[in-house]
Amino acid sequence: MTPLTGPILTAAEMRAAEAAAIAGGVSADLLMERAGHALAEAVWRFGSGQPVLVLCGPGNNGGDGYVAARLLRDKGLEVRLAALASPTTDVAQRAAQGWQGVVEPLAQAVPAPVLLDCLFGTGLTRPLADDLAARLASLRAGASMVIAADLPSGVGTDDGGALGAISANVTIALGALKPAHLLQPAAHLCGHIVCADIGIAADSHCHVAGRPHLPPPGPRDHKYTRGLVAIIVGQMAGAASLSAVAAARAGAGYVMVADGQVAGLPLSIVHRAFTEVLSDPRLAALVIGPGLGRDSSARLKLAAALATPVPIVLDADALHLVEPAVLRQRTAPTLLTPHAGEFAALFGDAGGGTKIDRARHAAAQSGATIIFKGADSVVAAPDGSALLSAGSTPWLASAGTGDVLAGIAGAMLARGLAPLAAAQAALWLHKRAAALAGPALIADDMLLALPTAVAESTR
Repeated sequence: MTPLTGPILTAAEMRAAEAAAIAGGVSADLLMERAGHALAEAVWRFGSGQPVLVLCGPGNNGGDGYVAARLLRDKGLEVRLAALASPTTDVAQRAAQGWQGVVEPLAQAVPAPVLLDCLFGTGLTRPLADDLAARLASLRAGASMVIAADLPSGVGTDDGGALGAISANVTIALGALKPAHLLQPAAHLCGHIVCADIGIAADSHCHVAGRPHLPPPGPRDHKYTRGLVAIIVGQMAGAASLSAVAAARAGAGYVMVADGQVAGLPLSIVHRAFTEVLSDPRLAALVIGPGLGRDSSARLKLAAALATPVPIVLDADALHLVEPAVLRQRTAPTLLTPHAGEFAALFGDAGGGTKIDRARHAAAQSGATIIFKGADSVVAAPDGSALLSAGSTPWLASAGTGDVLAGIAGAMLARGLAPLAAAQAALWLHKRAAALAGPALIADDMLLALPTAVAESTR
Protein backbone atom coordinates (compact mmCIF):
# COMPACT_ATOMS: atom_id res chain seq x y z
CA MET A 1 0.00 0.00 0.00
CA THR A 2 1.46 3.37 -1.02
CA PRO A 3 1.63 5.79 1.95
CA LEU A 4 -0.41 8.97 1.68
CA THR A 5 1.70 12.05 1.06
CA GLY A 6 1.33 15.63 -0.04
CA PRO A 7 -0.84 18.65 0.68
CA ILE A 8 -4.30 18.47 2.27
CA LEU A 9 -6.84 20.95 0.87
CA THR A 10 -10.06 22.18 2.41
CA ALA A 11 -13.15 22.47 0.23
CA ALA A 12 -12.48 26.17 -0.32
CA GLU A 13 -8.82 25.58 -1.15
CA MET A 14 -9.78 22.87 -3.63
CA ARG A 15 -12.28 25.15 -5.36
CA ALA A 16 -9.61 27.85 -5.58
CA ALA A 17 -7.09 25.38 -7.02
CA GLU A 18 -9.59 24.26 -9.65
CA ALA A 19 -10.39 27.87 -10.52
CA ALA A 20 -6.68 28.64 -10.85
CA ALA A 21 -6.19 25.67 -13.18
CA ILE A 22 -9.08 26.80 -15.36
CA ALA A 23 -7.79 30.40 -15.38
CA GLY A 24 -4.44 28.98 -16.47
CA GLY A 25 -5.95 27.41 -19.57
CA VAL A 26 -7.12 23.95 -18.45
CA SER A 27 -10.79 23.59 -19.34
CA ALA A 28 -13.35 22.44 -16.80
CA ASP A 29 -14.35 19.71 -19.26
CA LEU A 30 -10.78 18.39 -19.37
CA LEU A 31 -10.58 18.33 -15.56
CA MET A 32 -13.84 16.36 -15.44
CA GLU A 33 -12.60 13.98 -18.13
CA ARG A 34 -9.44 13.34 -16.13
CA ALA A 35 -11.42 12.77 -12.95
CA GLY A 36 -13.77 10.36 -14.71
CA HIS A 37 -10.80 8.52 -16.18
CA ALA A 38 -9.27 8.12 -12.69
CA LEU A 39 -12.55 6.70 -11.39
CA ALA A 40 -12.94 4.33 -14.33
CA GLU A 41 -9.39 3.08 -13.82
CA ALA A 42 -10.16 2.42 -10.17
CA VAL A 43 -13.29 0.43 -11.03
CA TRP A 44 -11.36 -1.50 -13.65
CA ARG A 45 -8.58 -2.24 -11.16
CA PHE A 46 -10.62 -3.07 -8.08
CA GLY A 47 -13.93 -4.25 -9.52
CA SER A 48 -12.77 -7.55 -11.06
CA GLY A 49 -14.85 -7.00 -14.17
CA GLN A 50 -18.15 -7.29 -12.30
CA PRO A 51 -21.30 -5.30 -13.21
CA VAL A 52 -21.19 -1.69 -12.07
CA LEU A 53 -23.82 0.72 -10.78
CA VAL A 54 -22.76 4.39 -10.99
CA LEU A 55 -24.60 6.83 -8.72
CA CYS A 56 -24.57 10.42 -9.95
CA GLY A 57 -25.51 13.56 -8.09
CA PRO A 58 -26.52 16.89 -9.64
CA GLY A 59 -23.13 18.60 -9.28
CA ASN A 60 -19.69 18.12 -10.74
CA ASN A 61 -19.12 14.97 -8.73
CA GLY A 62 -22.03 13.49 -10.66
CA GLY A 63 -20.47 14.76 -13.87
CA ASP A 64 -17.34 12.76 -13.04
CA GLY A 65 -19.61 9.73 -12.71
CA TYR A 66 -21.13 10.21 -16.18
CA VAL A 67 -17.64 10.29 -17.66
CA ALA A 68 -16.58 7.18 -15.73
CA ALA A 69 -19.71 5.30 -16.77
CA ARG A 70 -19.07 6.07 -20.44
CA LEU A 71 -15.43 4.96 -20.23
CA LEU A 72 -16.30 1.76 -18.38
CA ARG A 73 -18.92 0.82 -20.95
CA ASP A 74 -16.36 1.49 -23.69
CA LYS A 75 -14.12 -1.05 -21.91
CA GLY A 76 -16.88 -3.62 -22.25
CA LEU A 77 -18.15 -3.70 -18.67
CA GLU A 78 -21.82 -4.01 -17.81
CA VAL A 79 -22.66 -0.53 -16.52
CA ARG A 80 -25.87 1.01 -15.18
CA LEU A 81 -26.25 4.63 -14.10
CA ALA A 82 -28.70 6.02 -11.54
CA ALA A 83 -29.11 9.72 -10.87
CA LEU A 84 -30.42 11.57 -7.85
CA ALA A 85 -31.35 14.54 -10.07
CA SER A 86 -30.47 16.04 -13.42
CA PRO A 87 -27.09 17.79 -13.70
CA THR A 88 -27.17 21.42 -12.60
CA THR A 89 -23.76 22.68 -13.78
CA ASP A 90 -22.84 23.31 -17.40
CA VAL A 91 -19.83 21.01 -17.33
CA ALA A 92 -21.80 18.19 -15.72
CA GLN A 93 -24.56 18.61 -18.29
CA ARG A 94 -22.06 18.25 -21.11
CA ALA A 95 -20.60 15.16 -19.43
CA ALA A 96 -24.07 13.65 -19.13
CA GLN A 97 -24.62 14.08 -22.87
CA GLY A 98 -21.71 11.72 -23.45
CA TRP A 99 -23.54 8.89 -21.65
CA GLN A 100 -25.71 7.14 -24.20
CA GLY A 101 -27.30 4.65 -21.82
CA VAL A 102 -30.41 4.75 -19.65
CA VAL A 103 -30.44 7.05 -16.61
CA GLU A 104 -32.36 5.30 -13.84
CA PRO A 105 -33.96 7.19 -10.94
CA LEU A 106 -31.88 6.56 -7.82
CA ALA A 107 -34.98 5.62 -5.87
CA GLN A 108 -35.64 2.68 -8.22
CA ALA A 109 -32.09 1.41 -8.74
CA VAL A 110 -31.27 -2.14 -7.71
CA PRO A 111 -27.85 -3.10 -6.32
CA ALA A 112 -24.86 -4.21 -8.38
CA PRO A 113 -21.66 -5.98 -7.27
CA VAL A 114 -19.63 -2.79 -7.81
CA LEU A 115 -21.01 0.55 -6.65
CA LEU A 116 -19.35 3.78 -7.82
CA ASP A 117 -20.50 6.60 -5.53
CA CYS A 118 -20.47 9.95 -7.34
CA LEU A 119 -23.37 11.60 -5.53
CA PHE A 120 -21.68 14.23 -3.38
CA GLY A 121 -18.00 15.00 -3.09
CA THR A 122 -16.11 17.96 -1.69
CA GLY A 123 -18.17 20.61 0.05
CA LEU A 124 -21.04 18.72 1.69
CA THR A 125 -21.93 20.44 4.98
CA ARG A 126 -25.33 19.06 5.98
CA PRO A 127 -26.53 15.52 6.74
CA LEU A 128 -28.05 13.40 3.99
CA ALA A 129 -31.83 13.18 4.03
CA ASP A 130 -33.04 10.10 5.89
CA ASP A 131 -34.59 8.50 2.82
CA LEU A 132 -31.42 9.03 0.77
CA ALA A 133 -29.21 7.66 3.54
CA ALA A 134 -31.43 4.58 3.78
CA ARG A 135 -31.35 4.11 0.01
CA LEU A 136 -27.56 4.31 -0.05
CA ALA A 137 -27.32 1.83 2.81
CA SER A 138 -29.50 -0.61 0.88
CA LEU A 139 -27.38 -0.30 -2.27
CA ARG A 140 -24.21 -0.62 -0.22
CA ALA A 141 -25.51 -3.84 1.38
CA GLY A 142 -25.93 -5.35 -2.07
CA ALA A 143 -22.42 -4.46 -3.28
CA SER A 144 -19.19 -6.34 -2.72
CA MET A 145 -17.03 -3.36 -3.74
CA VAL A 146 -17.80 0.32 -3.14
CA ILE A 147 -15.61 2.99 -4.74
CA ALA A 148 -16.14 6.63 -3.76
CA ALA A 149 -15.40 9.61 -5.98
CA ASP A 150 -13.30 12.05 -3.96
CA LEU A 151 -15.16 11.29 -0.71
CA PRO A 152 -17.91 8.90 0.36
CA SER A 153 -21.19 10.76 -0.03
CA GLY A 154 -22.22 12.01 3.39
CA VAL A 155 -19.00 13.10 5.08
CA GLY A 156 -17.90 16.60 6.04
CA THR A 157 -14.96 17.57 3.86
CA ASP A 158 -13.24 19.88 6.32
CA ASP A 159 -14.16 18.43 9.71
CA GLY A 160 -14.35 14.71 8.91
CA GLY A 161 -17.86 14.44 10.31
CA ALA A 162 -20.20 11.57 9.46
CA LEU A 163 -23.32 12.97 7.81
CA GLY A 164 -25.05 9.72 6.86
CA ALA A 165 -22.32 8.28 4.65
CA ILE A 166 -21.95 4.69 3.63
CA SER A 167 -18.49 3.18 3.93
CA ALA A 168 -16.31 2.72 0.86
CA ASN A 169 -13.75 0.03 0.19
CA VAL A 170 -11.73 2.46 -1.93
CA THR A 171 -11.83 6.25 -2.15
CA ILE A 172 -10.24 8.10 -5.06
CA ALA A 173 -9.12 11.54 -3.85
CA LEU A 174 -9.36 13.76 -6.90
CA GLY A 175 -6.54 16.26 -7.30
CA ALA A 176 -5.47 16.33 -3.65
CA LEU A 177 -6.23 14.88 -0.27
CA LYS A 178 -8.93 16.53 1.84
CA PRO A 179 -9.08 16.72 5.66
CA ALA A 180 -11.86 14.11 5.72
CA HIS A 181 -9.47 11.53 4.25
CA LEU A 182 -7.49 11.69 7.52
CA LEU A 183 -9.86 13.05 10.17
CA GLN A 184 -12.15 10.67 12.02
CA PRO A 185 -14.79 9.40 11.73
CA ALA A 186 -14.76 10.10 7.97
CA ALA A 187 -11.32 8.56 7.46
CA HIS A 188 -12.65 5.23 8.72
CA LEU A 189 -15.39 5.37 6.07
CA CYS A 190 -12.96 5.98 3.19
CA GLY A 191 -11.30 2.56 3.13
CA HIS A 192 -8.15 2.42 1.02
CA ILE A 193 -7.36 5.92 -0.31
CA VAL A 194 -5.72 6.60 -3.67
CA CYS A 195 -4.85 10.16 -4.67
CA ALA A 196 -5.36 10.76 -8.39
CA ASP A 197 -3.46 13.50 -10.21
CA ILE A 198 -5.88 15.36 -12.49
CA GLY A 199 -3.56 18.24 -13.35
CA ILE A 200 -4.30 20.67 -10.52
CA ALA A 201 -1.43 22.43 -8.74
CA ALA A 202 -2.41 21.74 -5.15
CA ASP A 203 -0.73 23.56 -2.28
CA SER A 204 -1.66 24.17 1.32
CA HIS A 205 -0.26 24.94 4.76
CA CYS A 206 -1.48 21.49 5.79
CA HIS A 207 0.33 18.29 4.74
CA VAL A 208 0.47 14.61 5.55
CA ALA A 209 2.97 13.79 8.29
CA GLY A 210 5.09 11.47 6.19
CA ARG A 211 8.15 9.38 6.94
CA PRO A 212 11.07 11.52 8.10
CA HIS A 213 14.65 11.15 6.95
CA LEU A 214 16.84 10.82 10.03
CA PRO A 215 20.50 10.47 9.06
CA PRO A 216 22.35 7.89 11.15
CA PRO A 217 25.28 9.00 13.34
CA GLY A 218 28.49 9.76 11.47
CA PRO A 219 32.10 9.13 12.45
CA ARG A 220 32.37 12.51 14.17
CA ASP A 221 29.29 12.00 16.35
CA HIS A 222 29.31 11.17 20.05
CA LYS A 223 26.67 10.81 22.73
CA TYR A 224 26.22 14.54 23.21
CA THR A 225 25.93 15.41 19.54
CA ARG A 226 23.22 12.75 19.33
CA GLY A 227 21.39 14.57 22.12
CA LEU A 228 21.18 14.54 25.90
CA VAL A 229 17.55 14.11 27.03
CA ALA A 230 16.30 14.39 30.62
CA ILE A 231 13.00 12.91 31.80
CA ILE A 232 11.55 14.43 34.97
CA VAL A 233 10.16 11.80 37.34
CA GLY A 234 7.10 12.42 39.51
CA GLN A 235 4.53 10.37 41.38
CA MET A 236 4.27 7.55 38.82
CA ALA A 237 7.77 6.46 37.93
CA GLY A 238 6.57 3.90 35.39
CA ALA A 239 5.31 6.59 33.02
CA ALA A 240 8.63 8.42 33.15
CA SER A 241 10.43 5.11 32.60
CA LEU A 242 8.52 4.54 29.36
CA SER A 243 9.46 8.02 28.16
CA ALA A 244 13.10 7.54 29.10
CA VAL A 245 13.50 4.22 27.32
CA ALA A 246 11.60 5.56 24.32
CA ALA A 247 14.00 8.49 24.07
CA ALA A 248 16.97 6.12 24.18
CA ARG A 249 15.50 3.67 21.67
CA ALA A 250 14.61 6.56 19.34
CA GLY A 251 18.27 7.48 19.05
CA ALA A 252 19.13 9.91 21.84
CA GLY A 253 22.80 9.61 22.75
CA TYR A 254 22.37 10.09 26.48
CA VAL A 255 19.22 9.83 28.64
CA MET A 256 18.90 10.90 32.26
CA VAL A 257 16.03 10.63 34.75
CA ALA A 258 15.51 12.93 37.72
CA ASP A 259 14.81 12.64 40.70
CA GLY A 260 15.57 9.48 42.59
CA GLN A 261 16.09 5.87 41.59
CA VAL A 262 13.66 4.42 39.07
CA ALA A 263 13.58 0.63 39.14
CA GLY A 264 13.85 -1.50 36.03
CA LEU A 265 15.51 0.97 33.68
CA PRO A 266 18.35 -0.09 31.38
CA LEU A 267 21.74 0.48 32.97
CA SER A 268 22.59 2.98 30.24
CA ILE A 269 20.04 5.46 31.59
CA VAL A 270 21.58 7.72 34.23
CA HIS A 271 19.91 8.77 37.49
CA ARG A 272 20.67 12.32 38.62
CA ALA A 273 19.28 14.91 40.99
CA PHE A 274 16.74 17.35 39.56
CA THR A 275 18.87 20.45 40.16
CA GLU A 276 21.92 18.80 38.56
CA VAL A 277 19.93 17.93 35.46
CA LEU A 278 18.63 21.45 34.93
CA SER A 279 22.06 22.98 35.38
CA ASP A 280 23.83 20.65 32.93
CA PRO A 281 24.98 22.83 29.99
CA ARG A 282 24.94 19.82 27.67
CA LEU A 283 21.22 19.26 28.16
CA ALA A 284 19.50 19.26 24.74
CA ALA A 285 15.86 18.51 25.64
CA LEU A 286 13.56 18.00 28.62
CA VAL A 287 10.45 15.84 28.91
CA ILE A 288 8.09 16.57 31.78
CA GLY A 289 4.57 15.46 32.53
CA PRO A 290 4.32 11.67 32.24
CA GLY A 291 3.46 10.46 35.76
CA LEU A 292 4.38 13.87 37.19
CA GLY A 293 1.38 14.34 39.46
CA ARG A 294 -0.41 17.61 40.19
CA ASP A 295 0.72 18.46 43.71
CA SER A 296 2.88 21.35 44.89
CA SER A 297 6.09 19.41 44.18
CA ALA A 298 4.97 18.83 40.58
CA ARG A 299 4.20 22.51 40.15
CA LEU A 300 7.63 23.51 41.41
CA LYS A 301 9.37 21.07 39.07
CA LEU A 302 7.35 22.28 36.11
CA ALA A 303 8.08 25.94 36.85
CA ALA A 304 11.80 25.22 37.10
CA ALA A 305 11.78 23.21 33.88
CA LEU A 306 9.92 25.93 31.97
CA ALA A 307 12.43 28.51 33.17
CA THR A 308 15.31 26.71 31.42
CA PRO A 309 16.44 27.81 27.94
CA VAL A 310 16.15 24.20 26.78
CA PRO A 311 13.70 22.66 24.26
CA ILE A 312 10.93 20.94 26.21
CA VAL A 313 8.14 18.40 25.70
CA LEU A 314 5.08 18.80 27.95
CA ASP A 315 2.70 15.88 28.28
CA ALA A 316 0.07 14.44 30.62
CA ASP A 317 -0.04 16.10 34.07
CA ALA A 318 2.09 19.04 32.97
CA LEU A 319 -0.69 20.03 30.58
CA HIS A 320 -3.06 20.40 33.53
CA LEU A 321 -0.65 22.61 35.47
CA VAL A 322 0.53 25.11 32.86
CA GLU A 323 -1.15 28.15 31.30
CA PRO A 324 -0.87 29.29 27.65
CA ALA A 325 0.35 32.71 28.82
CA VAL A 326 3.30 31.06 30.61
CA LEU A 327 4.17 29.06 27.50
CA ARG A 328 4.18 32.23 25.38
CA GLN A 329 7.00 33.63 27.51
CA ARG A 330 9.38 30.83 26.55
CA THR A 331 11.97 31.49 23.88
CA ALA A 332 13.17 27.89 23.54
CA PRO A 333 11.17 25.38 21.46
CA THR A 334 8.12 24.01 23.25
CA LEU A 335 6.22 20.91 22.12
CA LEU A 336 2.90 19.85 23.69
CA THR A 337 1.38 16.38 23.26
CA PRO A 338 -2.22 16.53 24.54
CA HIS A 339 -5.00 14.04 23.95
CA ALA A 340 -8.54 15.43 23.69
CA GLY A 341 -9.11 15.69 27.45
CA GLU A 342 -5.78 17.38 28.09
CA PHE A 343 -6.32 19.70 25.15
CA ALA A 344 -9.70 20.80 26.51
CA ALA A 345 -8.25 21.34 30.00
CA LEU A 346 -5.54 23.63 28.64
CA PHE A 347 -7.24 25.39 25.73
CA GLY A 348 -11.00 24.86 26.07
CA ASP A 349 -12.56 24.67 22.60
CA ALA A 350 -9.65 26.77 21.23
CA GLY A 351 -11.88 28.92 19.07
CA GLY A 352 -14.04 26.08 17.77
CA GLY A 353 -14.03 24.75 14.22
CA THR A 354 -12.40 21.57 13.00
CA LYS A 355 -9.69 19.67 14.88
CA ILE A 356 -7.16 21.34 12.59
CA ASP A 357 -8.61 24.79 13.35
CA ARG A 358 -8.49 24.18 17.10
CA ALA A 359 -4.91 22.90 17.00
CA ARG A 360 -3.80 25.93 14.99
CA HIS A 361 -5.57 28.33 17.34
CA ALA A 362 -3.96 26.65 20.36
CA ALA A 363 -0.52 26.83 18.78
CA ALA A 364 -0.94 30.53 18.01
CA GLN A 365 -2.30 31.18 21.52
CA SER A 366 0.54 29.39 23.30
CA GLY A 367 3.48 29.90 20.94
CA ALA A 368 4.06 26.14 21.16
CA THR A 369 3.89 23.38 18.59
CA ILE A 370 0.96 21.07 19.35
CA ILE A 371 0.59 17.34 18.72
CA PHE A 372 -3.17 17.00 19.22
CA LYS A 373 -3.23 13.24 19.68
CA GLY A 374 -5.89 10.73 18.71
CA ALA A 375 -6.83 8.30 15.98
CA ASP A 376 -6.37 11.34 13.72
CA SER A 377 -3.40 13.15 15.26
CA VAL A 378 -2.97 16.77 14.15
CA VAL A 379 0.24 18.79 14.48
CA ALA A 380 0.05 22.57 14.42
CA ALA A 381 2.77 25.20 14.67
CA PRO A 382 2.37 28.85 15.73
CA ASP A 383 2.82 30.02 12.13
CA GLY A 384 -0.26 28.06 11.01
CA SER A 385 1.55 25.12 9.46
CA ALA A 386 -0.21 21.82 10.12
CA LEU A 387 0.37 18.11 9.62
CA LEU A 388 -2.04 15.19 9.78
CA SER A 389 -0.94 11.67 10.64
CA ALA A 390 -2.52 8.87 8.61
CA GLY A 391 -3.05 5.20 9.30
CA SER A 392 -2.30 4.70 12.99
CA THR A 393 -3.37 1.36 14.42
CA PRO A 394 -6.33 1.43 16.84
CA TRP A 395 -4.24 -0.75 19.17
CA LEU A 396 -2.47 2.47 20.22
CA ALA A 397 -5.47 3.09 22.48
CA SER A 398 -3.51 1.58 25.35
CA ALA A 399 -2.02 2.88 28.60
CA GLY A 400 1.47 4.31 28.30
CA THR A 401 1.63 4.78 24.55
CA GLY A 402 1.44 8.55 25.01
CA ASP A 403 4.42 8.41 27.37
CA VAL A 404 6.33 6.64 24.62
CA LEU A 405 5.44 9.39 22.15
CA ALA A 406 6.65 12.07 24.58
CA GLY A 407 10.00 10.32 24.93
CA ILE A 408 10.43 9.99 21.18
CA ALA A 409 9.58 13.67 20.73
CA GLY A 410 12.22 14.56 23.31
CA ALA A 411 14.82 12.58 21.38
CA MET A 412 13.86 14.36 18.15
CA LEU A 413 14.21 17.80 19.76
CA ALA A 414 17.52 16.74 21.30
CA ARG A 415 18.97 15.84 17.91
CA GLY A 416 18.30 19.42 16.82
CA LEU A 417 15.11 19.15 14.80
CA ALA A 418 12.79 22.15 14.71
CA PRO A 419 9.56 21.53 16.66
CA LEU A 420 7.35 20.84 13.63
CA ALA A 421 9.90 18.42 12.14
CA ALA A 422 10.41 16.82 15.56
CA ALA A 423 6.67 16.31 15.91
CA GLN A 424 6.42 14.78 12.44
CA ALA A 425 9.31 12.41 13.09
CA ALA A 426 7.97 11.43 16.51
CA LEU A 427 4.50 10.68 15.17
CA TRP A 428 5.84 8.57 12.32
CA LEU A 429 8.24 6.58 14.53
CA HIS A 430 5.48 6.08 17.11
CA LYS A 431 3.02 4.87 14.48
CA ARG A 432 5.57 2.61 12.82
CA ALA A 433 6.71 1.08 16.12
CA ALA A 434 3.07 0.32 16.94
CA ALA A 435 2.58 -1.36 13.58
CA LEU A 436 5.69 -3.45 14.14
CA ALA A 437 4.56 -4.38 17.65
CA GLY A 438 1.29 -5.74 16.23
CA PRO A 439 -2.18 -6.39 17.67
CA ALA A 440 -2.84 -6.25 21.41
CA LEU A 441 0.36 -4.27 21.91
CA ILE A 442 1.33 -2.71 25.20
CA ALA A 443 3.51 0.36 25.41
CA ASP A 444 6.52 -1.73 26.42
CA ASP A 445 6.30 -3.64 23.12
CA MET A 446 6.77 -0.41 21.20
CA LEU A 447 10.07 0.23 22.94
CA LEU A 448 11.49 -2.96 21.46
CA ALA A 449 10.18 -2.07 17.98
CA LEU A 450 11.54 1.48 17.94
CA PRO A 451 15.08 0.65 16.70
CA THR A 452 13.59 -1.02 13.62
CA ALA A 453 11.40 2.01 12.98
CA VAL A 454 14.43 4.29 13.37
CA ALA A 455 16.40 2.12 10.94
CA GLU A 456 13.62 2.52 8.35
CA SER A 457 13.71 6.30 8.77
CA THR A 458 17.43 6.43 7.95
CA ARG A 459 17.02 4.96 4.46
